[in-house]
Amino acid sequence: MKHHVPIRSKTGTTHDGAPLALAREPAKDIEPWFYWISVAEGDIAADTTVSCRMLGDQACMRLLWGGTWTAETLDGVQTFVPGDEGITLYFGTQTRAMPISVTGSYKVVTIHLTTGAPPVLGGPSQAALTDRIVIHEDLVGHGHLTSKVPTQAPYEDWIVAVEMQLRRFLATTSRKLPDPISVGFERECLASPDFIIGDFADALGVSCRTVERTIKRDFGISPKLVQRRARALDMAATLLGVARPEDEPEARLRYFDQSHLIREIRRFFGIRPGELVNGAHPFLRMTIETRQRRRLKALEELEAIEASGVAPWRDPVAEPEGFGRAK
Repeated sequence: MKHHVPIRSKTGTTHDGAPLALAREPAKDIEPWFYWISVAEGDIAADTTVSCRMLGDQACMRLLWGGTWTAETLDGVQTFVPGDEGITLYFGTQTRAMPISVTGSYKVVTIHLTTGAPPVLGGPSQAALTDRIVIHEDLVGHGHLTSKVPTQAPYEDWIVAVEMQLRRFLATTSRKLPDPISVGFERECLASPDFIIGDFADALGVSCRTVERTIKRDFGISPKLVQRRARALDMAATLLGVARPEDEPEARLRYFDQSHLIREIRRFFGIRPGELVNGAHPFLRMTIETRQRRRLKALEELEAIEASGVAPWRDPVAEPEGFGRAK
């Protein structure tokens, strides 16, 4: 179904014209801490507001330029006006979709942190920032990342510039790796979130209590809620048209019946499955499509898809040129 969205995306679209972001893995030397980087740019008429929502399963930093952004967070309604200089926001993980809106054209770079990276990099408590947004400079007390990004250059140059700044930051840390329990738990949730937590703990030679404590620290929520959210995100990807058609039967079989599916989608997104299918949801789709690429990587299928062209839900005619893989 084609939905009218008043956004002219410069970073790709679905076959129906819905705006998407460009995303890729970061360079190998920073990948243990920063899992994925995406770029989105869209033109919106200056007097037009697009309302949507986002649901992210990882903490992330978003570098914003242009537009007026409003978000309904745990702390209430927050408004950000990045202007040409831009602003960097730190988003905690989310337990449910966050209503957002943007008025006017925008540019965005999103840096997804590997789960478990914030604690080893001296970052904030994930539980304390769940469903919250804070200004990055206020959090770290220095820096202005948006000034380092050449937004008039090709998109690949944006990410290369961001990677350079991340390297400089890592040079000031001990570069301790994220907890393998959290890394493994996230990988399992991406691949198939219905695994038994006891079996996962046994495979690592740790207790269920250790898994629960580690996941609560690094995800900000309980292991069971992480799994439920992963199931809902996989299902939403199929409903929003950013998953492979062959993935839908498995996603549906994770729910006991249609009423269970409806309850869980409403729990995490605030709307029914049919509203996901029939609505526009441009920013939610961008967020979930980026996660789908991470999921395909966890399934070791991303490389094969990229070798054959763009992901099947993306319109190849709308793909920008010169956006490549990490070096």
